[in-house]
Amino acid sequence: GGVVYTPNSEHILNIFEPRYRQMYNDILMNGSKRFVVSMSHPNEEGRFAQVGVLFSLEELKEVSEMTADQVKYICNHRVTGRVKLHKVLNPEAWESRDTYLKVKGTIIDDTGLLDEEKNDNDSDEAMDESIPQSMVAELKKAAAFDAMEKSPEEEALLQSFSDLVELQHDLTEDVRFTRASVKSFGVAAGTEIDPNLWTSIRLWQSYAEQRLVARQNEMQKEFQEKLVEFLKEEMGDGDEELELPSAIGFQDLSPELQNELAELQKRMTSELKPLLLEQTLSMQKILEANDHDDRVELMRYFVDAERKRLQAKKTL
Repeated sequence: GGVVYTPNSEHILNIFEPRYRQMYNDILMNGSKRFVVSMSHPNEEGRFAQVGVLFSLEELKEVSEMTADQVKYICNHRVTGRVKLHKVLNPEAWESRDTYLKVKGTIIDDTGLLDEEKNDNDSDEAMDESIPQSMVAELKKAAAFDAMEKSPEEEALLQSFSDLVELQHDLTEDVRFTRASVKSFGVAAGTEIDPNLWTSIRLWQSYAEQRLVARQNEMQKEFQEKLVEFLKEEMGDGDEELELPSAIGFQDLSPELQNELAELQKRMTSELKPLLLEQTLSMQKILEANDHDDRVELMRYFVDAERKRLQAKKTL
């Protein structure tokens, strides 16, 4: 799909297509309980990113009776690593869609999640049953966060993010980070320390999505205001108390408003598509980065680019 997933995130999927029903049956039968998800190319059909992520199945519910077989499974997953894709083994399935795609790839475990799962399983018997494992894990993460030493590059990223947040508040941006988020902005490698760089990457991804939605709402509001003015003029001679219709057909609009709507649709395509591509491709670049240092550098680049955009806006 067109979504970029990041390590240590959790996702719920509803499984209804026959090919994916087959895939879940297969991963349950072979015991792997995991599969690869890779972003599809935004413009070239049938082409995928070379680096995807590993979805590990954590919980599966059979719901076919409850949904009249419209949905077979509801599944909870956790992203536990990255995967370098080498080859699609059955490319003909992309056209036929009679089964799921199968790939040959290499798991890149630089997140610590797969080791964490193994260590959790190895230490289950030694754990004091009176202490919840989740509490022990959180205490360990908190202690590691307090003791963490940051590299100069990580310090520079933190400073860039802090400067960006202050600028957002100076400009009273509609979509902005809270000042408290500066203290919880993680830059650590792996997932043993929380917050870490991956949690900050997901935070940045959410920010980009909200910016996209906000811009879309601005453009729609602009047209809605013009539509209200038109209806008041046509139906009530400017009467402020006039009750406006809840719906109106395109053909009922004036030629001028019809042109406005057509232009709005063109503007939304031309302005929002680059934002969407920026959001997905920037996340994919981070996912494909060789190591933690490269991800820190990329994150700082994206943070600095946003800060420069707002600085330019401030000077206008």
